[in-house]
Amino acid sequence: MTSEKPFVLIEPESEAKPFLLSIPHCGIDFPKDVAERMDAELTRAPDDTDWHLDRLYDFAPGLGATVIHARYSRWVIDLNREPGGKPLYDDGRIITELCPTTDFTGKPLYMNSGDEPDDAEKERRLAAYFQPYHDEIDSQLAKLKDRYPNVIFWDGHSIRRRVESIRPEPFPDMILGDNDARSASPSVIEAALEALASGSYGVNHNHPFKGGFLTRSKGDPDNGVHALQLEMTKDLYMDSTETEYDEKKAGVLKNHLRSVFERLIGMLAE
Repeated sequence: MTSEKPFVLIEPESEAKPFLLSIPHCGIDFPKDVAERMDAELTRAPDDTDWHLDRLYDFAPGLGATVIHARYSRWVIDLNREPGGKPLYDDGRIITELCPTTDFTGKPLYMNSGDEPDDAEKERRLAAYFQPYHDEIDSQLAKLKDRYPNVIFWDGHSIRRRVESIRPEPFPDMILGDNDARSASPSVIEAALEALASGSYGVNHNHPFKGGFLTRSKGDPDNGVHALQLEMTKDLYMDSTETEYDEKKAGVLKNHLRSVFERLIGMLAE
């Protein structure tokens, strides 16, 4: 197994501000020992990827934000799932596993069922890929908390406009999740919603996504850590097929997200 870290950490370009951005589903790499067991046709372009989200958010370090994003595909292990396997939702939607065996459409990822990860392999992936990502987040949040009384943990995601295995209707442009107001303070939530809604995009709150394991496990507003998840549809920054980055659309969205970050950072860094 490679000794390369399973994440990319990007330090702020200026003085560190109280803001940590996580992008757990933009990774497209596969460790060789895992890739050998999977369907090569699928792993060449893993469709459940939050494509180009690290590129969309590349303005963040210039604002003083710290950025961490995944190196490996969520099909290796999903960094935003409960490590014990407890489902995030119980409303009947399809939820891929901690170590997925199918994509969101139900297509098998492994050539043979015998190649699917057993309990020992899941534990190995937890130790090798999952835990280092979470440990680094905890370390970075602790560093920021040493300097600021309140910090924001922003978990960035994107999704196809339609995923009928999750729900039949198209998704709204953006969904801000805060675990039903448990992962961030009311003032931070209100500021984030107001900033997001100040643009031309539709914004939902906690429906149909209220934040995954990262948001739910990192948010601790009573101790100054405010966790928010932003889910957005891929067609806001990609072409109509949701496969290619669209510079024009992405530029408009990037400017809006920059203004949102500036407002939140300014709120906490005063």
